[in-house]
Amino acid sequence: MNINYNYNNLKESYLFSLIDKKLNEYKAQNPGKDAIRLGIGDVTLPLAPVIVEAMQRAVLEMGERSTFRGYGEEQGYAFLRQAVCAYYAKKGVALSDSEVFISDGAKSDLGNILDIFSINNTVLIPDPVYPVYVDTNIMAGRKIIYVNGNEENSFLPLPDKNVKADIIYLCSPNNPTGAVYNKKQLESWVSYALEQDAVILFDSAYEIFIQDQSLPTSVYQIEGARKCAIEFCSLSKTAGFTGTRCGYTVIPHELNRDQVSLNKLWLRRQTTKFNGVPYIVQRGAEAVFSDEGLNQIKANIAYYMQNAKLIANTLKKLGIWSIGGENSPYIWLKCTDGMSSWDFFDYLLTQFGIVGTPGAGFGANGEGFFRLTAFGDRGNILRAMGKLTRHGDQTM
Repeated sequence: MNINYNYNNLKESYLFSLIDKKLNEYKAQNPGKDAIRLGIGDVTLPLAPVIVEAMQRAVLEMGERSTFRGYGEEQGYAFLRQAVCAYYAKKGVALSDSEVFISDGAKSDLGNILDIFSINNTVLIPDPVYPVYVDTNIMAGRKIIYVNGNEENSFLPLPDKNVKADIIYLCSPNNPTGAVYNKKQLESWVSYALEQDAVILFDSAYEIFIQDQSLPTSVYQIEGARKCAIEFCSLSKTAGFTGTRCGYTVIPHELNRDQVSLNKLWLRRQTTKFNGVPYIVQRGAEAVFSDEGLNQIKANIAYYMQNAKLIANTLKKLGIWSIGGENSPYIWLKCTDGMSSWDFFDYLLTQFGIVGTPGAGFGANGEGFFRLTAFGDRGNILRAMGKLTRHGDQTM
């Protein structure tokens, strides 16, 4: 018997677990001291009323013989897949409901999608990057190459046609940097993927935060993407489903490799390894895409984006370089005084009681940078920014 020794190639601790460990140590050493968490991207506003009402109705249905439901449809209930299609139609993207797969979140599918690809494929990943992209491929033993995001390219790297890749991860708006690809930039990636016969795994978990209407909110708004891209989205940040768990993956029927439909492969994988999202949750998700639901969740999005503006404006006032915040809930800043990411983490925590996320945890190019999130309570955001402003001239 042998274990999967690829796990030995992972970093000792997952980024956010290490942050929690440091925070717990701080609390133990400083009893009674508060810590304002602007690190982990967990939402703080509750589910919108229309979502709660839909889930409550579904609970009552499950308590009646005439409306009780057992196993659901394998791809997710048709009512939710059709609601997703209608949402995409508003973006100018036509989908059939058989191209939509309901899941328990983008994170799961971004890792599980690798089941349908050979481990011999070379994976191209931007750096800095959401750690799940890297770790799931290390677990499988795939070769990983990186494309460098940096201050010079505003952390929006573009493809190098001299580099061969089979699987390409893209995230826009980006986690952790908050940077967003424009149409021309995404066109270059789609063109590259088509030339390479590669597949783009496009993470659009933060698409609803894009305020600039000239920016794409789906890779399928780019011509040719249906033949080379799989799109993943989640309701975690869109509608506060971090604790409720629901998302979806889109695989167009035109997407084939080795004369095999990737849509059919994923359907086969899901029907074998996944039992679906609960009916009650899917009814809540359906309500997200109703007119009333979209109005209510956009009010929550506006709240978070105002938080982002407060953070970005404070950093600008203090003369600290940053990006993000305009079309994303993440703000990516340059550590002051040449500090490393983890030294800056310790500095903010011990001096101000503020918890952020060290950029080094997102890859080599994240060293010297830091991520703050706008998902906190407004009062906490104001307190944190007040602390930085009051001490700015002396310490920042």
